[in-house]
Amino acid sequence: MLMRQIQKEKYEKLQTILAGYGRVCVAFSGGVDSTLLLHAAMDALGAENVLAVTARSAFFPERETGEAAAFCALYSVPHRFIDSDSLGIEGISHNPPNRCYLCKLDLFSRICAAARERGFDMVCEGTNADDSGDYRPGMQAVAELGVRSPLREAGLHKEDIRALSKAAGLPTWGKQSFACLATRFAYGEEITTERLDMIGKAEQFLLDKGFCFVRVRLHEGETPIARIEVLPEEMGKAIACAAEIEAFFKGAGFTYVTLDLGGYRTGSMNATLPESA
Repeated sequence: MLMRQIQKEKYEKLQTILAGYGRVCVAFSGGVDSTLLLHAAMDALGAENVLAVTARSAFFPERETGEAAAFCALYSVPHRFIDSDSLGIEGISHNPPNRCYLCKLDLFSRICAAARERGFDMVCEGTNADDSGDYRPGMQAVAELGVRSPLREAGLHKEDIRALSKAAGLPTWGKQSFACLATRFAYGEEITTERLDMIGKAEQFLLDKGFCFVRVRLHEGETPIARIEVLPEEMGKAIACAAEIEAFFKGAGFTYVTLDLGGYRTGSMNATLPESA
């Protein structure tokens, strides 16, 4: 009961923050965080004062952009897409440690421009209070462009966001956290359209098999190796259908297919970064 009250107070704080913007453009991926943010903006400001903008690029599977469009259509949210040639950004295909900064600087510059065209001066995005501890160079780009992060400002953690989303009847409350497909590559390994497609198909296969939270990490070397991350409680299921998974992954272009005994976790490629990063 106490936790629910605390979450209610945080949501009220979020609405107060949003109400102070007057009109707001939400960078909307269709994920757990940005969906609650968009819902709260609609509650606080009304549809006429909210614009959802979704980025399309090779780093985002069509599944995600399609779900974003479907949500906005269902809830009558003003919505538009912007397109980015992410792999065309200078240096990004080499996957440097600051890749996320380069990508978000481009994406949010485009989102801010799209917002201004429609008369929206304030842009916000879905970083939450749990996102402060990990290595996130993209947040530097967000700060440089003056983009706000109301969920984090309101002190909302992922647990709060899921609980509030469930209470509001939002379809994303139990959805897996999504990060762009570029995060599946080890730093320094070349990102290509073909490899992004391999990863996208592999993850979609696992989702279609009923796995709830998945990551397929690619380790290149001399041959492409898939490192599959699933929830610990779903490892038995992965082993039970190992032959089917291996056959599909090899058909998609992987030479070796492995199951990470550490299980599903976000940001696991950051373990390869030097401590000073």
